[in-house]
Amino acid sequence: MAMERAQRFVEALSRLEENGDVEGLIELFSDDAQVSNVASSHVFSGREGARHFWREYKSTLRQVKSTFRNMIEAGDRVALEWESHGTAHNGAAVSYEGVSIIEWDGEHIRRFYAYFDPHALGSALVNDTAKRSEVPATAPA
Repeated sequence: MAMERAQRFVEALSRLEENGDVEGLIELFSDDAQVSNVASSHVFSGREGARHFWREYKSTLRQVKSTFRNMIEAGDRVALEWESHGTAHNGAAVSYEGVSIIEWDGEHIRRFYAYFDPHALGSALVNDTAKRSEVPATAPA
């Protein structure tokens, strides 16, 4: 079925954003996955790294909802053009857009990378004035 992988990712991300279900998203990643974005100098490795990355994403904003303008799937590659709107922990509105590239290895994601303008997250996040939730100590640094 066309767009099956893209749709699986979008649905899992939506569950994370709506109710905090990180495990549904983590199930999509391979044991040796590489996960990052332009705002991070760190590449998160494996499922535990993916778990840390996505928990941090969810904890950065009090509320967030992503919508997708374009989903392109070709072979083992997926490109998602998206925009996200939400609220920072300090109440500031946050809105930004970008593109995520996902590389699959069979049924699992081996690489995820998101491209966006970090400044578009708003001064509340860029200046680190928005409160960030603590990531559990069991997550990798």
